[in-house]
Amino acid sequence: GIIILDFIDMIEPDHRLAVQETLKRALENDHARTKVCEVSGLGLVEMTRKRTRESLEHILCEVCPTCSGRGTVKTAETVCYEIFREVTREARQYNAKQMLVIAASLVVDRLREEDSTSLAELQEFIGVPLRLQTDVHYLPEQYDIVLM
Repeated sequence: GIIILDFIDMIEPDHRLAVQETLKRALENDHARTKVCEVSGLGLVEMTRKRTRESLEHILCEVCPTCSGRGTVKTAETVCYEIFREVTREARQYNAKQMLVIAASLVVDRLREEDSTSLAELQEFIGVPLRLQTDVHYLPEQYDIVLM
């Protein structure tokens, strides 16, 4: 990365050079590849440092199991829409007598409450009863549709 050191308020040029030399000496033992440029007319020192090992975050952290490192998860509403689309696709492709939707409790609760009218309309449209089942081990975006 690039690091800019501000020596603008340091009036004495000898002091700037002394600080720069001290910085260079201190970096001689640094395991990373570094380069320190001369003090500019504005009193700025540009320095580059190449990382040679993984970041501390990468060493101490792991990818979020819920979002797989994206930083966001789909809302229950979005997952419900995905379920509706997949149920419709499955109903067109296969001749099931019944379908079982297994999902996280947040999603199943939404299907039973806010989306209950849409769920009833979907069942009527496809002509197949839909059963809902909660699985406490499912993540919010995870669901399965079982044809019966």
